[in-house]
Amino acid sequence: MLEVLIFIYQNYWDKHDALELKETDETIMAYELSQAGFNHQDILHAVDWVKDLRRSVQQPRYLHDPAAIRIFCEMERSKINDESLNFLTLLQRSDIITAYERDLIVDRGMVLPQETLSMEDIRWITMMVLWDETRKQDYLFVEDALFNPQGLSLQ
Repeated sequence: MLEVLIFIYQNYWDKHDALELKETDETIMAYELSQAGFNHQDILHAVDWVKDLRRSVQQPRYLHDPAAIRIFCEMERSKINDESLNFLTLLQRSDIITAYERDLIVDRGMVLPQETLSMEDIRWITMMVLWDETRKQDYLFVEDALFNPQGLSLQ
C-alpha cells in the first residue's frame, strides 16, 4: 500500500492542495491508480489513509510539555526500527516536527499493512505529513534526507 501512497504523493499532492481534494477528485484519482496497475484494495486503503491524515491534521493539537519523554510501546518498536525512531527524535529535537507530528507520523505508519517499516518508509510518511501541513521548508529538509545518497547523519 505504501507504493500507492507514494504514487499519490508524487502525482497528486504536487498538483492539488491535499486538504482541498474533493470526492470527485478522489474518484478520478482511484480510477487513475487502477489504470496504473495498483490493486483495488490497496487503492481503497490508501485513499482512506489520506482521508485519515487530513482529519488528523485538522484536529486541535495537544500541548506538549518540553520535559516529557516519549516512550515507544513494544508494538511500535517492533514495526518501526530504532534508526527510524531516532530519525523522528532528531527531527523533533531540531524543531522540524512537533511532538504531535511525530505521533501522527508513528500513527500513520502503524496503520500500514506491512509488518515492518524501513527508514525510507518513515521518511516518506514524514514528507506526506509535512506536505499535508503545507510546511514547505521542513518538507524540503526531509526530502533532502530521503533522496540524498549519503542519507542524513543521526550523529
